[in-house]
This record gives sequence, C-alpha cells and structure tokens, in this order.
Amino acid sequence: MQQGSTTDRTPLIVDVDGTLIRGDLLFEAALQLVATQPWNTWKLLTWLKGGKASLKKNLVDTIDPHISSMPLRDETVAAIKAAKAAGRPVWLASASDQRWVEQIAARIGGIDGVMGSDGVTNLSGANKANALVERFGHKGFDYIGDHHVDMPVWDAARRPIVIAQSSGLERAVKRRFPDAEIIARPKTPIRPYFKAMRPYQWAKNALVFLPAIAGHSIGDLTVLLAAFMAFWAFSLAASSAYIINDLLDLPGDRDHHRKSKRPFAAGQISIPRGIAMAIGLMVVATVIAALLPLEFLAILLGYVALTLFYSFYLKRQMLVDVIILGGLYTIRVLGGIAATGEEKSQWLLMFCLFFFLSLAIVKRSSELVARRDAGKSAPPGRGYAINDLAMLLPLGAAAGYASVMVVMLYLSSPQIVSLYAHPLRMWLICPLLIYWISRALMLANRNEMHDDPIIFAMTDKVSWLTGLVVAVIIAISI
Repeated sequence: MQQGSTTDRTPLIVDVDGTLIRGDLLFEAALQLVATQPWNTWKLLTWLKGGKASLKKNLVDTIDPHISSMPLRDETVAAIKAAKAAGRPVWLASASDQRWVEQIAARIGGIDGVMGSDGVTNLSGANKANALVERFGHKGFDYIGDHHVDMPVWDAARRPIVIAQSSGLERAVKRRFPDAEIIARPKTPIRPYFKAMRPYQWAKNALVFLPAIAGHSIGDLTVLLAAFMAFWAFSLAASSAYIINDLLDLPGDRDHHRKSKRPFAAGQISIPRGIAMAIGLMVVATVIAALLPLEFLAILLGYVALTLFYSFYLKRQMLVDVIILGGLYTIRVLGGIAATGEEKSQWLLMFCLFFFLSLAIVKRSSELVARRDAGKSAPPGRGYAINDLAMLLPLGAAAGYASVMVVMLYLSSPQIVSLYAHPLRMWLICPLLIYWISRALMLANRNEMHDDPIIFAMTDKVSWLTGLVVAVIIAISI
C-alpha cells in the first residue's frame, strides 16, 4: 500500500466481513444456529423482522461463531501492520455486531477502536459513512472495503482502498474513484469449487456397480448404462450433502489439521455460493434419478435425507454415527440393485453393512488417535472421548471380521455353485480381507492412516495390490 509522509496520522478504517476475515459473521452465526440448535432455526425469521441489527444482536446472544479460528485476509492484515508501523491509528468499522467486532480487534491486536451495529442501527452503507464522518470528518480517514455497499463510505473517505471481490466491483470502483487503490483482485479458480465437491469420495459410489458385478450382468449395456446413471446421481447428491455438511461444521473443520484447508473452512468460497452449489447439484442429481426406476429415486432421496439428518444431529451421537455411516454405504448397493433391476442379495447387503461399519469405526479411531498424539482433547460435538479408543478399535475389528464371516457363509451356500465354475478358489479372498482389515486397524492405531479410509485405500499401494489379487481370484473362479 502507498504510504503518506511519516507525520501522516490519518486513521485507517477497516471493514470486517469479507475484508478482514474471509467470510461473513452473519452467515457463519446463522449456520451455527442451524447446525447446533436446529429447533431454533425458526427464530431467524422472527429476529429478522426487527431488522438486520436486531438479527445480529440476537445471534450474538445465542451463538459463538468461533471468531478465533476464522481465516483472515493476508492483504488486509498487511495493510493494518503497515499503518501501525507508520504510526497511524487503525479502527475496525463493521456492519457486524459491536461485540463481535471487539472480539476480532482483540484477536488482531493493536486496534485503536471499533465501531459496529448496536442492535438498533445496522452500521452499513450510508449509516457507516455518516458515523465515520461524524467521528473523523469528511475525507478524514482512509477506508478498506470489499462490497458495493461500501460506495458511500469510499465517497466520504480520503482514499478508497479496495478488496475487489469481483471484476464488476473493481470496474465500478475505478469508474467512480479513479485513484482508488486495489490491494486484492478477484480470484475465481475452478479448483476450490471442484475440491468442495470432494470428487475423490465418488469412488464410494462405485458400489452401485457391485450388484451387477456379483450377478455377472455387468456386460449387459442396458444394465451398465443404468449403473452409470445411478453412479452420477449418487455422486452429485453426495457432493451436495458434503457441501452442506462442510458449511454446518466450519468451526470443527477449522480446528482440524487437514479439514482446515477445505474451501469453505479456508474462506475460498463464500457461504451463499456454497448454498447455491448444494441446491444446483441436488437438482441435477434428482433429474438423473428421475430417468431411472421410481424405486431408485426413492432410495436416493432417502439417502439424502439420512445424510442431512446425520449432518444436523446423528454425527454427534456416540456409535450411532458409525452405524449410520456404514448404512449409507449399504444404501448405495441398494440403489445399484434398484437401478439395474438385479435380484436383492442378502449376502451382499450383510457383507456391506459389517465391512463399512468397520471402515466407519476406523475413520473415527484415526481421528481420535491423531488428536491424542497432538495432545488435543476429543473433537467437539462428536460424542467420543480419547479413552474410547480402547473400545472402538476392538469394535472395528469385530465388525470387519464379521464381514469376512459373511463371505465364508456365502461361499458355503448353494448359490455359489451356479455362479462360479471353480467356487473353491474364491476362498482365497478371505485371508486377503482379514489381512487388509487388520492392517487398516493397525495403521489407525499407529496414527499412520489418513483419517478417511477411502482416501487411504485409493492412495495405498498395498490396498491396490490386494484389490488386484481379489479381482484375479474372482476372474479365475468364474
């Protein structure tokens, strides 16, 4: 930023939402109310009837948005430091409630004063401009903002300083204030949006192909097309649910060594855009599902409903969360059966339920082990304590070995003879499953596993080799 003379004592006024923090306190707090007190969501409309300032006041009284972990904008922090180094006073002026602005100021340090909404007046636009002029005089301050609503404030400022959230804002500012200083320009790379959809998680949806593979009808083009449509319907619906889950779990993600880098937690994508993404993906998924049998559409909508219920409530319930996670995998198999018209196999469904319950327990265990080794307490809002590891790991082993037992019972059943020319060879799969499950549990206990077993399996050479050997055994058994 350009600096004036060494005797320049003109205050630097800094906006908060979108300017100093990469987010909006109002949206963050509203989401936390929905996530932690869903039964009080209706109050948002009641509070809004009293105006935005009233809404913010009530949210401050009700919700802790975890300001200490919110991502800051580097350019703005640098501008504040430069102003302080030059001996200039720095104030924060925000439409957010005064109490939140004070918390932000305490986090930054060295802030000379704050101005915010007071429950009656929403300190935004013309209201903010008038308040600043009354305190510092017309053209008596420099102002950093990031939104069209800041135009009246820049009109009253000596020097407009801009965080350009969009190219349209940058052009509008330059037309109106040719000497405005742009310290950050819009960045709209596609990568954060793609990352927010978690495409690596789509591998889970390959389970819709499992019924056709098990029924030896994967070579039928009609069946294959139906399975592909089911795959994309589940993938887009799951991405929508992941986005909603990320939006509702922002404080928890920011307290996690890896999840803090997710696009929403890192402030790379705004909350309104995230909501629009979730809605759009769900609409496309529903359209695809509508082209398949009605039973598949019902299963997909049930999957979405259960996923959302999990995000809002069930993920905070001890053991219920891992049972639901295991069940969500099994629902994908049911979706594949409905889409392709394959016969329901109780063996397949039982195997999936136990096997994926084991993986869900491994996921929770690895999260607890990572926090234990980092000297942290159990993750907030998850229903587990660190010492629960003594029970979780044995439970994961029991569920995993139960899935192997289901395979053994299936291989001993009469159905196996009609599907495989050499059924005895299929027994070689059992020790491989026992090895892979045991190894996953051992690595989780050593804190050597990614906290998502799916990512672990996709990037682990031993897992790929194990899967390849299983595929070869199946091929030579047919």
